[in-house]
Amino acid sequence: MGWYLKVLKDYVGFSGRARRKEYWMFLLFNAIASTILVILDTIIGLNSVLPLLYSLAVLLPSLAVSFRRLHDTGRSAWWVLISLIPFIGSIILIVFNCQDSESNTNKYGPNPKQFA
Repeated sequence: MGWYLKVLKDYVGFSGRARRKEYWMFLLFNAIASTILVILDTIIGLNSVLPLLYSLAVLLPSLAVSFRRLHDTGRSAWWVLISLIPFIGSIILIVFNCQDSESNTNKYGPNPKQFA
């Protein structure tokens, strides 16, 4: 839960680097929260209002952590646009996000693993 809150607190931090753990834990808690909201929305019968509001609320933090994760692998944040290519673009982005950090300081900042 700490990783999720860390990303939410740094919701406009588009510079710097994010470790794999930070990125994937945020995605995990985001998926859990979305699932719970969909179930609640179905029970209450609000026609997808809760999931839509939640998606809008976490849009900036999601983009920010994605950009920082790409920076950690030594790539520009512009690589996130590759996900616009159907199917293959998303697979490439998943591969990039699964790769290990660059071990040394890169042009986006110091390795976050050194501070953990």
